[in-house]
Amino acid sequence: MYDSPSPISVQQIKELREDNIGRLFLQAHRAFGIRAFEKLRARGHNGLSLNHTALLANLDLEGTRITTLAERASMTKQSMGELVQDLEEKGYIQRTSDPTDRRAVMIQFTDAGWQYLHDAYAIKQEIEAEYAALIGEVGMAALRDCLKLLIGH
Repeated sequence: MYDSPSPISVQQIKELREDNIGRLFLQAHRAFGIRAFEKLRARGHNGLSLNHTALLANLDLEGTRITTLAERASMTKQSMGELVQDLEEKGYIQRTSDPTDRRAVMIQFTDAGWQYLHDAYAIKQEIEAEYAALIGEVGMAALRDCLKLLIGH
């Protein structure tokens, strides 16, 4: 027989929600993203959104088909097509013919896209250095190890 859990107060639920590890992961992710966007804008990468980064982060260095980008980003092909068009207009990516199938289209980085990649990785290193200054090099190594363990579990 199922025993109903003992009732908990609204305050307890609020505290459980705020201290939930999933919510903390989400908040840390958002804080990292906001910091990265601030730094990207300071380097001249204006007009980008988190949706744009879903495409850019999933784009292979040698190029990727739109259908593959959509699958990787858990988006519809149509939504990904709109992102492709927007980033193409912004000059970060270009469409080319797939060398293995001339009917298919590959999305590739332009020179501006490659500059974005260089800037993004420099910014990630800057943010990690800021984090290391807060929690120490040992804490940063432990955080990285714990995250890898959780991801692999």
